[in-house]
Amino acid sequence: MLSKRLESLGWQFRILTAQAPIDELVAMRLNALVLDLAILGPQGWPFLEQACSGLPGLGVIVCTGPSSVAQRVRGLRLGADDWITKPCHPEEVIARVESVVRRRRRASAKADVGPVVVGELEIRPDQFQAFVARQSADLTRREFELLVLLSDTAEQVLPREEIYRRVWGYEMAHGDRSVDVFIRKLRQKIERLSPGWVYIHTHFGIGYRFKAEEKSSPEREVDSTRG
Repeated sequence: MLSKRLESLGWQFRILTAQAPIDELVAMRLNALVLDLAILGPQGWPFLEQACSGLPGLGVIVCTGPSSVAQRVRGLRLGADDWITKPCHPEEVIARVESVVRRRRRASAKADVGPVVVGELEIRPDQFQAFVARQSADLTRREFELLVLLSDTAEQVLPREEIYRRVWGYEMAHGDRSVDVFIRKLRQKIERLSPGWVYIHTHFGIGYRFKAEEKSSPEREVDSTRG
């Protein structure tokens, strides 16, 4: 059903029934990869990790059978852009692929921009990574996208719903705490390298704001809406 729909849209695509070496994926010049972990069996997770780490500009969507929260979290942390549970409608898969590809293209456009230095933090769009004193923060792609969004809108308070829509690509479900979880991970990784600075501020009940401030700076204002 998905193949027929893609043909009607005029999309170029290939169906792979087995794991392909990373260099072959590179040669295919793909925009996105839709992966069913169940088909690959035990090799599914290692392949997902290799694809995400070896092709940082590739959109990766996992479309597989019922899964646990732990499995979905693991997949997203390995670098998957989205996770869809079967059974699902082909139109939803196509919409998710389009959303991921749009985000990847925006990220590629930003890669042509030089490094951004804020406080002790150096944001490198060309490497999809952030550094402090040349030491990598080891951000996942999703964490890096969050950091870029926040730094691009520095000193603006972004509601959680807007962050989710602009990074994940669709509307946030009621009760979804993904933004808070990823922000916490992002903070931990940055603060591990730059403990004397605060970069991401919480506006409780609203969202988050990015501004580099030294923890000892007398200019830091006391505000009950921030954390």
